[in-house]
Amino acid sequence: MDISAEIEVDYGDRGLARSVAAAVSPDNVSAPRGVRIQTRSEGGRVVTHVQLRGRIRTLVATVDDLLACMQAAENAVRSLGRWKDVV
Repeated sequence: MDISAEIEVDYGDRGLARSVAAAVSPDNVSAPRGVRIQTRSEGGRVVTHVQLRGRIRTLVATVDDLLACMQAAENAVRSLGRWKDVV
């Protein structure tokens, strides 16, 4: 079964969104076989599209992992206070 999901997280800050998107973008390349992940920043938001051929359980696990990575990236960037330098 082909399944897809789009996740949008609004950070309200362009620099923070770019930093988080850049931090999780390596997941786009190293996704498991049959899983396609595309992440981009749009203004102050991070938008990720996940597409896979498989079971819903796999999609849920993938999205859960992605959100955990985004949370970790946000925490790291905020603790450094450097996202405001990203244009």
